[in-house]
Amino acid sequence: MRPLPTHARELARLTPRERALFFDSLDADELESLKTLWPFWARPEQLIPEGDWVYWLPLAGRGWGKTRVGAETVRQWAREFGMVNLIGATADDVRDVMVEGESGVLASCPRDERPRYVAHRRRLEWPNGAKSLLFSAEEPERLRGKQHQKLWCDEIAAWRYPEAWDQALFGLRLGTKPQAILTTTPRPTKLMRDLLADPLTHSTRHSTFENIGNLAENFLDRVVRKYEGTRLGRQELHAEMLLDVPGALWTRALLEQAQIGYPPPRPEESVQQASRSPHPEEPPQAASRRTRTQLTRIVVAIDPPATSGENADECGMVVAGLDETRNVHILADLSRQGETPLGWATRAVEAFRNFEADCIVAEVNNGGEMIETLLRQIDANIPYRAVRASRGKFARAEPVAALYEQGRVKHCGVFAKLEDQMCAMTPDFDRTRTGYSPDRVDALVWAVTALALSQESGGAVFEFYRTLAGEQSGVG
Repeated sequence: MRPLPTHARELARLTPRERALFFDSLDADELESLKTLWPFWARPEQLIPEGDWVYWLPLAGRGWGKTRVGAETVRQWAREFGMVNLIGATADDVRDVMVEGESGVLASCPRDERPRYVAHRRRLEWPNGAKSLLFSAEEPERLRGKQHQKLWCDEIAAWRYPEAWDQALFGLRLGTKPQAILTTTPRPTKLMRDLLADPLTHSTRHSTFENIGNLAENFLDRVVRKYEGTRLGRQELHAEMLLDVPGALWTRALLEQAQIGYPPPRPEESVQQASRSPHPEEPPQAASRRTRTQLTRIVVAIDPPATSGENADECGMVVAGLDETRNVHILADLSRQGETPLGWATRAVEAFRNFEADCIVAEVNNGGEMIETLLRQIDANIPYRAVRASRGKFARAEPVAALYEQGRVKHCGVFAKLEDQMCAMTPDFDRTRTGYSPDRVDALVWAVTALALSQESGGAVFEFYRTLAGEQSGVG
């Protein structure tokens, strides 16, 4: 009999009979403990690295185990430190992925070590008295004044408001060695570039394929085989930091210049109301930005998929507003994959109501009258405009990109997936090469066009746009 395995790698090398004997040698408590014994299951690169670092930045592809690594690092730190906090891209991500997810904190801990999740107070209470405060990067001001000994920041490259990281840094000051683990799929944002250039950062890069033995066949079929060999696959599977695409309509620098943070108010909000701000604990500089201009019109634009299901294209859905100086503000990217037609139609109506929009705009090439029928089943009085594409995506997007170059389109935060698609939009864009259809870009193009370029909007370049892109818009 070989010596008992001390790591999963050794366990995998045993014969089936030797593995059976190993498990038979453990009592019930030892078997239960083995399930959550992270040093036994982890690959060496998934354990907390040694060295004098402040930020541990494991750049990793989908399915590599980023969430488990973050959760296990929090678990280990919570044994030794009293304040180990968590920040996710959204409140839903914190709850559904970092805390309650199948690789999150609760699932990673054995019963006697599992913290109590106090949802209404946004915190974890550990059995040894340690606490973990839970934050969303969509609420940067909740981080103001909060202190951290250790910190787990998830998908930091996709945080909508980069100022959330600034506030987190101000609070990373407790104890003798404050540190943060930053788990993310890389994107070439300014924040990511700054972190990688920081001498206090310990960065490693990992591929999805390092963990392929633990991934479901479903995941391999849906994701790995679909995107391997594509540009998106290089980012999402191999964790490459992709630079600008030659010939693309948008560059990262152009989009960074367009980012302004919080959106401006509607006309009915007084200057006094805007200064107080509907956003809890909004910083004064953000509130002052809201008083400079006001939104005079808001639209929800939809680029619906031809089919539904997990292999279907995304339903592109973008909310945008026009201010009194005729600049366009991108307020939200609500695009999603896998919904039924009724599902995305319901979400579009909800967005119309939540953003107090003036109109829903939808491309009807694939859906025709069905789209309007669906929307009116939900709300018979919804203002609706149908648009039809008669030229290619690149030609439709060119006038919109020109508005960006003129500084007339603003992004209210970072829209990671949308911006990735924008920076890949070239004249020879090929979905078989990229691995996706640019449905988010299509929705953005329809939104900006409806607000600033269409005949109804009074856009000065309408005739140029109609000649170049061949669009015909009709009011439903």
